[in-house]
Amino acid sequence: MTARSTALPAPSPLRRLLVPGLVSLVGVAILIGLGVWQLERMAWKRALIATLTERLAADPVPLPPPAAWPGLSREANEFRRVRVSGTFRHDKEALVYAIGSGSRTAPTGLGYRVFTPLVLAGGETVLVDRGFVPDADKAPETRAAGQVMGPVEIVALLRWPEARPTFAPADDPGRNIWFARDPAAIAAVKGLTIPAFYLDLETPAPPGGLPRPVLLRPNLPDNHLQYAITWFSLALALAAIFFVWAFGRRKADSQ
Repeated sequence: MTARSTALPAPSPLRRLLVPGLVSLVGVAILIGLGVWQLERMAWKRALIATLTERLAADPVPLPPPAAWPGLSREANEFRRVRVSGTFRHDKEALVYAIGSGSRTAPTGLGYRVFTPLVLAGGETVLVDRGFVPDADKAPETRAAGQVMGPVEIVALLRWPEARPTFAPADDPGRNIWFARDPAAIAAVKGLTIPAFYLDLETPAPPGGLPRPVLLRPNLPDNHLQYAITWFSLALALAAIFFVWAFGRRKADSQ
């Protein structure tokens, strides 16, 4: 018997383009999707900037009465300036890990935001983000002048909890440290009954300067259009590279 070798037929030129073509198509689709996502982010960011600009420029109004609190929402009420009176419970303050933000008049360095319950005249409690303290001053005794006693009147922004950062460590109630502005989590440990919102203090700054109110400003970075153009340009470049390569390959196969 003699062994026979069977040569497989060479794939057609079109079949040789199939896999590279599919890979390029998927890549172009992903890049276009990223560009569209950036345009959606741009629309969201510009709407947020417009809302901030309008609401931060408005005069403060009295904090709605407790009966109206369940009807307040992030969409309709966040960043509105309110005026309210009460007494701080410094014995139940909480520290929320913080770094600077481009939207705020932020101090440099790492530290904490001081969340302190404010007890209103009717006995209701609202958490107030009183501002920033550096790590060296996180202990209340190092900033005793700022632990204002007795009734106070403040101007603050209505705020809602932030999404917990993806890689944030677990909160450490034993050390009185949290890693997200989550009033419900703080209230559960401190034994407080609070509304869904909290207050972000504007004025007055406390004696001694700490905690330092960190004022929100509508100067959010808006680079989404540049990012979208980059993604669309990469999609166009990838498509062009594939077509130039495919044209050259077909030309070589035809010779």
